[in-house]
Amino acid sequence: MSALNIGARALSANLAALQVIGNNIANVNTPGYSRQNVIQQTSGYQQMGNGFFGKGMEIATVERSHNEYLTRESQKAGSVAAADALRYNRLQQLESAFPTGAAGLGTALNDMLNAWTDVTSSPGNLTARTVVIAKGEEFASRLRNTASRIDSLQQTTRQQAEGVVKTINGLAKDLAQVNTKITESQGSGHMPNDLLDQRDKILGELNKYVQTTNVTADDGSVSVFVAGSQPLVLGSRANALATGNDSTDASRLVVSFVQGGVSTPIPDAALNGGELAGLMKFMNEDLVDTQNLLGRMALATATTVNNQHRLGVDLQGNAGQDFFSQPAAATGLARPENVGTGGVSASVANPQALVASDYEVRFEAGGINVIRLSDGTSTPVPALPAEVDGLTFNLDTPGAVAGDRFLVRPYEAAARNLQVAIGAPDRLAAASPVMVTPGTTNSGGLSVESLYASSPSANLTDPVTITFLADGSFTATGLGPGNPPPDNAGPPASYNFRPGEPITLNGWSLTLRGNPGTGDAFSIGAAPAGSIAQNAGNGNGMLGLRDLATFDGVPLADGYVSLFSDIGTRVQGAQFAANFSSNIASTAEAARANVAGVNLDEEAARLLQYQQAYQASAKFLQIAQSTFDSLLQTVGR
Repeated sequence: MSALNIGARALSANLAALQVIGNNIANVNTPGYSRQNVIQQTSGYQQMGNGFFGKGMEIATVERSHNEYLTRESQKAGSVAAADALRYNRLQQLESAFPTGAAGLGTALNDMLNAWTDVTSSPGNLTARTVVIAKGEEFASRLRNTASRIDSLQQTTRQQAEGVVKTINGLAKDLAQVNTKITESQGSGHMPNDLLDQRDKILGELNKYVQTTNVTADDGSVSVFVAGSQPLVLGSRANALATGNDSTDASRLVVSFVQGGVSTPIPDAALNGGELAGLMKFMNEDLVDTQNLLGRMALATATTVNNQHRLGVDLQGNAGQDFFSQPAAATGLARPENVGTGGVSASVANPQALVASDYEVRFEAGGINVIRLSDGTSTPVPALPAEVDGLTFNLDTPGAVAGDRFLVRPYEAAARNLQVAIGAPDRLAAASPVMVTPGTTNSGGLSVESLYASSPSANLTDPVTITFLADGSFTATGLGPGNPPPDNAGPPASYNFRPGEPITLNGWSLTLRGNPGTGDAFSIGAAPAGSIAQNAGNGNGMLGLRDLATFDGVPLADGYVSLFSDIGTRVQGAQFAANFSSNIASTAEAARANVAGVNLDEEAARLLQYQQAYQASAKFLQIAQSTFDSLLQTVGR
């Protein structure tokens, strides 16, 4: 009987092994399937008079090939790769909104500035003036279109993030249900391999959308945490994520953790990986930074052009008006926690000093701090109004108290709302309110290149005479207050002269070229009313803006370079990160698959192994049966 039992158990165990091998082969291409193996063990022994005899073998369990560490590393690496790949894809879409060449913002900006060349050549030509206005409208239109593209990307990113959160919540519910089934099967003493594979597959999918950390409980269930400590799944109970607007800035997307009806905002940096992290970084960092760079370009250009245009005179003899519609002051957004009744805003004070950043104005017990959010730089100010980074921060409404904070986004709407304010060509202020007259006895070694108003000085049209000395320096008479002191104490006190470099006094800028002779003189004063049609001084001033250091020291004409280079740097960095993390994820998945995956060559070898074992077991059982039959026949006689 022992021999029959040994043979029967061996036959059954080897048949089970063949069944598992067949299941492995059938699932060779099934995603998430882990190779299974029959674990055999001895059936013990029995003591007889002449020794201990084994009782054969039996199946201990069926286990799956699984390495928890490699599986977790694969999920984590895949999560980072998913975030990097999605952000790179989105940045490529953003980059397409900034074409180069004839269709680019840089061309439109330079076309607008260069269009003044024809006006300076023919100040009374209405066609040339019309072209300037048309080029200004083209520049403003491209800025508005680009801002619209950014708004569209912002909207589609928001919708995609909402879809990702919905998927995450669905996977969390599925995981909780599988946890329940695994817990219920724990009493059998065997591992529910297919359920475990199903759970690992869900966890892998979940990590593609948001990076998680997992903790396995004694009952076999897995608790899943997001953002470090928020329990998305606790055993058989699933919580949820939700999207919404920032409580201060409605344009900013916030992801929150929801448990028991309580919503807790999750910092973007805490998401770490997954498509949701890539979307949040793109929307709340990349888009915001690009929006600020574009807005600074629009705001600085409009303000600079307006300032110069107001210094000129139009064909009707009127002082120049704004060329672009005057940008509105940016209203500060109060934090929900504020208890005071104050209000703040920011407007442009110095367009050459602007920094592309959002700001936070903090009212504290020790004073007021203006925080530049792009790098955290804090500037204490004694009171408002105060100028910081070329912006004037104003106190619109008193009543702010210590602890109140205001978010100020000075560039958010600048490009979206830019319009040309000049409608008629005769309103273009191409003429200068000042004129220069060379002395009648001049040697002729100097020529006037340009003269235009460069700042709104109260002494702009006061008569001033500059006279050159034998050493090449010059004296200036008739100057008002606020001018730079002479370079040489004298007597007589004089200024150094460098051909081609502007002489800036009394609010005007005079450029002379050539070599002065001793006694050469130039008189600067108010331009006669009858000279307006032939006067293009302010046109030269507008052309001079091309070389004005405006964007972190970059000339106005090259202002688009910093914007394009920032986007290009982001795209290149995202591409490198996406390729790098993808390679790491592929390596991690390959390592996991080498342990858990089905190898057909290996399964074929095992198939032959257990086939032979099965046949041998059957032969042994046949022999035992024959021997037992013979014994029965002998006893029966």
